[in-house]
Amino acid sequence: MTKLHSQAEWIERAHAVLPGGTFGNFAPDIVIREGRGSRVWDEDGKEYIDYLIGSGPMLLGHGDPEVMEAVLEQLPKGMTFFANNAAGIELAEAICDAAACAEQVRYVSSGGEADMYAMRLARAFTGRDKILKFEGGYHGMSAEAQMSLAPDRLVNFPQAVPDSAGIPEGVRAEMLIAPFNDIDFVRSLVAEKGDEIAAIIVEPLQRIVPPLPGFLQALRDICDAAGIVLIFDEIVTGFRLAYGGAQEFYGVTPDLCTLGKVIGGGFPLAAVAGRREIMAHFDKGAVGADKWLMQLGTLSGNPVAAIAGLKTMEILRRPGQYDKLRDNGERIMAGAATALERAGIAHRIVGDATLFDIVFTDREIRDYRDVKAADAKANARFNASLRASGIFKSPGKVYPSLALSDEDIAATLDALGTAADALAA
Repeated sequence: MTKLHSQAEWIERAHAVLPGGTFGNFAPDIVIREGRGSRVWDEDGKEYIDYLIGSGPMLLGHGDPEVMEAVLEQLPKGMTFFANNAAGIELAEAICDAAACAEQVRYVSSGGEADMYAMRLARAFTGRDKILKFEGGYHGMSAEAQMSLAPDRLVNFPQAVPDSAGIPEGVRAEMLIAPFNDIDFVRSLVAEKGDEIAAIIVEPLQRIVPPLPGFLQALRDICDAAGIVLIFDEIVTGFRLAYGGAQEFYGVTPDLCTLGKVIGGGFPLAAVAGRREIMAHFDKGAVGADKWLMQLGTLSGNPVAAIAGLKTMEILRRPGQYDKLRDNGERIMAGAATALERAGIAHRIVGDATLFDIVFTDREIRDYRDVKAADAKANARFNASLRASGIFKSPGKVYPSLALSDEDIAATLDALGTAADALAA
């Protein structure tokens, strides 16, 4: 059993054995001990209202009793088999019922894997090599996804900028980068290179930036005309914006989508889902050796994650759940706007009630460059004040959850007021 230590001791130990003192996900200045419902506690016992919620998957909050009961019932029966299991099959059926594009499903363990395979699947299906993505769009950690995710150097489109060392130069040549929400640029790029483009991959809600009216449908129309596979990265938006994800919420159906976070109920699980004729490339018997996309994973579709996902999705289908989630988010958005306007601080609250953040700028936010041009120092000061007041969040997102209580929201509004006043001082 782990001996109790102070947070400072854990941070020191982390720096000795972890590069940068972190798992690579979050800042090294906090070590979380436990989470229950809407709250987490650090190793010194400080309590926070949690708006990070594991970067999105804990939509019901930490340790939901019904999810826990389902998982504990499964654990004695086995944790993974590297073979089909009934829970994984049932979950695939539920995904196909929920997502408009989903006729078949293939499991992986992480969202980054799902995005990587979706792009590869589009190449297998079309016989083309190039992928068009949007600057600032996050699609995992593959070489393709690490092109123009968060570039410091802003270059002319459609040139790709690698965000990581260790990526072969040849990858850059196969990636085309466009500004989000600029359909005219996409149209002109496809007119020039459409017969080389296998897929357009897009976060329907890009990080926190919403699509302009008609943007996603225009992408759908362009892809239809050019024989390009449209991929919605719904790792974040799936089962969050609506039960059927962004494709339900915005009314546009892609050819493929990627899912993660919520479908595993807090356990590692993700998936590629889409049209049967494209998904057939995972089946060697259906397409032959030359067109087959090899994919396997030790924990893909494991029954513990599948059971947790099934129970989570069952709870989300109950009446009023999405109304409550949106109401939680809208109350926080309204409170933030009131506090910042009272303090006279230029800002934009950007996103959807189910996923948003505050951007410190007086300009409209349409794409990555608009966000990048905002006041990063103000953002850091504001978030530091929130942390000091017991609000735990990502530097760039607020994830509301169904576990939030009226007490949590009242405390959050107080913290937002304190942060706004501190920023104005």
